[in-house]
Amino acid sequence: MNAPKVRAVDGDEMRQLIPALADILVDCVAGDASVSFMAPYGMEEAMAFWEKVADAAGKDQVSVLVAEVDGIPRGTVQIAYDLPPNQPHRGEVRKLLVHRSARGRGLGRALMTAAETVAAARGKSLLCLDTASPAAGHIYTELGWTRVGVIPDFALLPKGGFCDTVIFYKRLR
Repeated sequence: MNAPKVRAVDGDEMRQLIPALADILVDCVAGDASVSFMAPYGMEEAMAFWEKVADAAGKDQVSVLVAEVDGIPRGTVQIAYDLPPNQPHRGEVRKLLVHRSARGRGLGRALMTAAETVAAARGKSLLCLDTASPAAGHIYTELGWTRVGVIPDFALLPKGGFCDTVIFYKRLR
């Protein structure tokens, strides 16, 4: 597997990538990732989710980054900017997703590094995120994010059962 290529995509290009992005999302939910959706979760639901994200990207409310390996999308992350008027300086990192077949190859790190670069270029000085994944929490710490704390029983796992969430932030320089 070659090194991932990470790039930002606009709403129009996203629409072309929806099947591939939906496949990544369905795979993550099938792997019991707590990313807002419950099992069973199928392609039709995932494609409808990505249509909404493409609409938001078209309105400049979110940046979507895609990590491709050999030209095939295998990971993605979003930076949301549609925040209250008193928070123009920050963005929220959402839905860091890496297909299980591509994990352990640096896609998550590459996506997060690119997300920080994109947010800084947009004038953001602070990023926030939450994660239910202990593995992802390790990546964020390695990339210089500050762990704020844990909220117990924050959400349900796709196959049932509560999971905690960990809150992180990072000041961009």
